[in-house]
Amino acid sequence: MGEVEGGVSQPALPVSGGFGAEADDPGALLDAPEVLARKREFARLLGEFRRTAVLVPLGDEPGPEEERGLLTADFNGIRFILAFSDEQALARYARARGEFAREWVYRTILGARLLDVALPAAGVPCGVALDCADGTDGTVFPPVRGIVPDEVAVDRDVSDGEGAGR
Repeated sequence: MGEVEGGVSQPALPVSGGFGAEADDPGALLDAPEVLARKREFARLLGEFRRTAVLVPLGDEPGPEEERGLLTADFNGIRFILAFSDEQALARYARARGEFAREWVYRTILGARLLDVALPAAGVPCGVALDCADGTDGTVFPPVRGIVPDEVAVDRDVSDGEGAGR
């Protein structure tokens, strides 16, 4: 154990961190086998999401042309469209909200259409939260390059003077 801070023992930090030469070059960690494996798994998951139709509940607020908009939630300045892989996942969400008896009207939308059309149309930084009531089994697709069109990604190159976000 390390030093005691405020009466609580803190674990001692290893000198080398167990990373060898990578500890001197944090960028080298991005090429670590575990990181590369996670990137490949996320790319597979993203491709599967793009090819899959998901359920997107309609919210109470009007969208374009006074139709009900898609159900969203805001988190740290980012809007997320809530999507569900099937009716059971939507039911888990409804139960978690205490709104299981309510009628949930939804649309079936292809994942690629959500990412390529709905997110850019949101007018604010926007991503997708898939199966958000399922804890670690849920997935978040944030509004970053490689997931959404570059012109609406929050991490796009801002050297053109437009600034990040929308």
